[in-house]
Amino acid sequence: MALFALGDLHLSFQANKPMDAFGAVWKRHEAKIEKYVNQLVRPEDTLVLTGDHSWGRRLSECQEDLAFIERLPGRKILLRGNHDMFWDVGKTERLNEAFAGRLFFLQNNFAVYQDYALVGTKGFTFEGPFYLDRRGRIVDWDETREQQAKKLVAREAERLMQSFRQAEAAGYRKFIMFLHYPPTNVLEERSVFTDMAEAHGVSVVVYSHCHGERRFGDSLRGEHRGVQYRLVSGDYLRFKPEKILE
Repeated sequence: MALFALGDLHLSFQANKPMDAFGAVWKRHEAKIEKYVNQLVRPEDTLVLTGDHSWGRRLSECQEDLAFIERLPGRKILLRGNHDMFWDVGKTERLNEAFAGRLFFLQNNFAVYQDYALVGTKGFTFEGPFYLDRRGRIVDWDETREQQAKKLVAREAERLMQSFRQAEAAGYRKFIMFLHYPPTNVLEERSVFTDMAEAHGVSVVVYSHCHGERRFGDSLRGEHRGVQYRLVSGDYLRFKPEKILE
């Protein structure tokens, strides 16, 4: 068995919102996803998809996108992304009932891979605007947006804590943590999410959301304070799933 991750599929079989405008890497990206997932992921493996699955705004508008995901090999675990409008967080349990045995929706719960608990939530990152001078120093700050961002971060941190609590109550002490948003913004070296990862002894934090070469370095990558951070945005990986664990 192996554990893989990939983010930002941005499927639009019904919504008809092609991604070609975002660069050559996105041309026929659905075919690339299908090709590489089938090459790398075996039926006995687990594939975690870290959000932004579909452009459909309602569940009825993303049935074909979810069916595409279902047909991919392996056990599929889905995380909420900021564009996943079809997924009302209060209805996660209903989604898991509707897709039982086909897809698992990771929100306010946890999944299991070997002796690891897989925990996660969408997360949130305050992305600015930061007003910088030519030397990269902050000269101004949008305080109104920062206050709203703090509320969203606190809400997502509580949802992630629910995942940890449930996993710990079930006896798990080894964790892999999944976020859609990066764990920090471009100015931070730590955040409530990195603090939670360290406090719970998380082995790996997996995240996506960062698109385009200019954004791939927006947050932590590699080892930081004893935790491995892995970016799995679709265009960053060229749509080849990243192996997280054997």
